[in-house]
Amino acid sequence: LWYELMTTDTAAAKAFYTEVIGWSTSEWAEGEMPMPYTMWMAGEEPFGGLMELPEEARNMGVPPHWMAYVGVPDADATVAQAKELGATVLNGPFDIPGVGRIAILQDPQGAPFSIFRPEGEQKAAKPPSVGKVSWNELSTTNVEAAWDFYEAIFDWKITSDMDMPAEMGGGIYRMYTKSEWSYGGIGKAMPGMPNAWMYYIQVGDLDAAVQRAQSMGAKLLNGPMDVPGGDRVAQLMDPQGASFAMHW
Repeated sequence: LWYELMTTDTAAAKAFYTEVIGWSTSEWAEGEMPMPYTMWMAGEEPFGGLMELPEEARNMGVPPHWMAYVGVPDADATVAQAKELGATVLNGPFDIPGVGRIAILQDPQGAPFSIFRPEGEQKAAKPPSVGKVSWNELSTTNVEAAWDFYEAIFDWKITSDMDMPAEMGGGIYRMYTKSEWSYGGIGKAMPGMPNAWMYYIQVGDLDAAVQRAQSMGAKLLNGPMDVPGGDRVAQLMDPQGASFAMHW
């Protein structure tokens, strides 16, 4: 339901993503959040946020990062179930007045993720479009164990499995959904890489977006490359060190 960037330089991050992706921003009303908070806007619709990485997190070695908030019907029940299945609770559950109830967790393999129970009725999910996150990808040391965990707490369903080549980690790549389109995939992490989620932003011209990103100080990690289905993707690290990907 929400994608949030925590970073060490919010002004630089705002300039980077508005130029590279084409987002605009809107400031959250002062006093409604415990700290300054900026919303990412795709057109007229907010879909995510931007905030300063807390000093406590920096001192613990947490780098700038993107985090997705998955909608759930009951945050406390989901946290209790996740803990029973081996997850670690990093923060919460806690309430943000006028927004909802949130918790930040780490799955049994170590990948951080968040859950969110909004106040009021949850909006229906919409198919991905330019400017929005179009793919949510987990790299993990144990695909089957990770799948069993997320299937249990979110009731996701498998759309398909495919075999990955050895140079891309090997094993299966599992695509999942809870709607009529795939939300993302779960695959084996490359040796030495952390268990982590990567979020792909849909753009109108991938190669042009990659060029803009590199001209503004981003590091290209992988791609641009063709993937099954005729799409093209690239994985990058923004100038503050947060990993993200783009998809066309």
